[in-house]
Amino acid sequence: MKVVIVGAGPSGLVTAKCLLENADSSFPFDPIILEQEDDIGGTFRYRSYENANLVSSKQLTSFSDFRLPLSHPDHLTLQEYVGYLKEYCNHFKLSERIHLNTKVVNVARHSKRGHIVSYVTRESRNSDWNHSELHTIHAVYIAICSGLHVYPSIPEIPGIKHVVEANKSSITPVVFHSHEYKKRSELRGKRVMILGTGETGMDLAYEAAHAGAKEVVLCSRSGFLSFPKALNDFEVLGYSFDSRRPGVPIDSLITNLAETAYVHPWVASSHIRWFVSDFVIKRLLWFLTGTQAGCNQWVGELEPERLGRAYVFLNKSHKAMPYINRPYRNRPKYLDHLSRYIDPPEDSPPQTNFTVDLAPFPTHFLPDGRVVFTASNRKDYIRMKDREVRPELVIYATGYRQEFSFLDKEGSYPTAADADIRNIVRKGDESIAFIGFVRPGVGAIPPISEMQTFFWISLLKGQVRRPLPSPHYHLLVKETARIKYGVDHSTYMSTLAKDIGAAPGLFELWKEYGAHVLICYCFGAAFTTFYRLVGPYKVASAPAIIKGELWDTITRRGLIGNLVMGVIPMIFYLTLNTIAFILGILWIMVGGRVE
Repeated sequence: MKVVIVGAGPSGLVTAKCLLENADSSFPFDPIILEQEDDIGGTFRYRSYENANLVSSKQLTSFSDFRLPLSHPDHLTLQEYVGYLKEYCNHFKLSERIHLNTKVVNVARHSKRGHIVSYVTRESRNSDWNHSELHTIHAVYIAICSGLHVYPSIPEIPGIKHVVEANKSSITPVVFHSHEYKKRSELRGKRVMILGTGETGMDLAYEAAHAGAKEVVLCSRSGFLSFPKALNDFEVLGYSFDSRRPGVPIDSLITNLAETAYVHPWVASSHIRWFVSDFVIKRLLWFLTGTQAGCNQWVGELEPERLGRAYVFLNKSHKAMPYINRPYRNRPKYLDHLSRYIDPPEDSPPQTNFTVDLAPFPTHFLPDGRVVFTASNRKDYIRMKDREVRPELVIYATGYRQEFSFLDKEGSYPTAADADIRNIVRKGDESIAFIGFVRPGVGAIPPISEMQTFFWISLLKGQVRRPLPSPHYHLLVKETARIKYGVDHSTYMSTLAKDIGAAPGLFELWKEYGAHVLICYCFGAAFTTFYRLVGPYKVASAPAIIKGELWDTITRRGLIGNLVMGVIPMIFYLTLNTIAFILGILWIMVGGRVE
């Protein structure tokens, strides 16, 4: 059964590996990966830039059965992560199945079964596709793993051409998308405007400040929610959790028991867990930093109805926040003796009191290159409305859009947006899967891709439980939202695990593995390794990984951290689920139905 995988990023690699390991006489999967670039790594290699780091931790991002050493720092550079992917390929002997410089140009329905994949090849990355011979292959299954971050999304801003005209003497591009940015030196000595306050926009603002830019203006459409990628820069009653000690990765804090495991359907559908955790976190943030808008975030706050885990993608690129906060921070000094957030030490400080100016998104540019900002009552607009801002360099950090132009229009193929079965396949069209096309609010795409592949294999083999319960893992969005494929990482992973019989029972864990693994599972986050302890994808290496690396992550929180972030939430949510369970029984007794 030939399986064509489009893309050799982490999603494509883990898909090939899982298919190979789960091939059998009934389903002899024979995967090949077609990659248009000249090496593996996808976005992490070809849309990376100097000083870029992963904001998701190694504990969450690493694949379930191929881990990084305990001694390795929690957050990898992009180069280190690409190196990890290379080692993954070598370890599982995937390289021989990868065809580089190979571009899929069409996928069409086969008259009897499967798909005809047409592709072209080139000798190197600098060669021309146009002179390549067209090749075809018959595939029973297709896995599209081309990634969320390939085709730049560039909004039209009236008058942007005036910026180019005003800086026509420049020898370098003055308006470009962030995927073209590579080095800090590109920003030196310039008046820089960055459009977008996602993690890339924040990175670029920090890089511009440290490059010696004359001015940095960071533009936000509707705000952001800022957190550091690791919690380690706090002082409470004189006791420091500082950056010299290993921090606790923010994506490893949500515990399993009663938060993602053993959740009553009524509790899940109401999303009450998300709203309760938001309420608690906001009050904790106020105590620690003096503001509820984010972690030590004094400007750029989201609308109150969108502030929280249920609605947004957490921005874990926190390095630029000290420069953004400077004009706005107003916490009374005496409260800092109670608790305070300690800004990370500078690695190469810019000029004294340098400020990154936050501003609303531009409505248009004037003929002389000056920017006009969207009027509002936001703090950043009030501060910036009378400022004359005339950028020399404009960078679109405005994200990406999805394109599947290689899918034959006459074949009525779905796109990722049409994948109505767990955001992976369209009902009735299970032979084509979209792997890696959801975005977690807090988490990482590679481990999600691994779980999605497990689900797809189980679906093809008829091993997924039926009927599938309603999904309660999507982030809540407005109809006008640009991104509608957001998911809560923990809830989504747990849902897929339950669907395929890989979610372990507590008694089952205790009986087979003992108390140590059981406690790890209860207090740990939704690490993929937990879903390889039982079920169809059980692996022998899982218990050692859990007792070692993942136990280390849990114990780093300390006694107080595990009490506040583990025991107390577990007791509360277990009580809530018990009440829902009792009410559900009563409801069934009077003729009702619990899904």
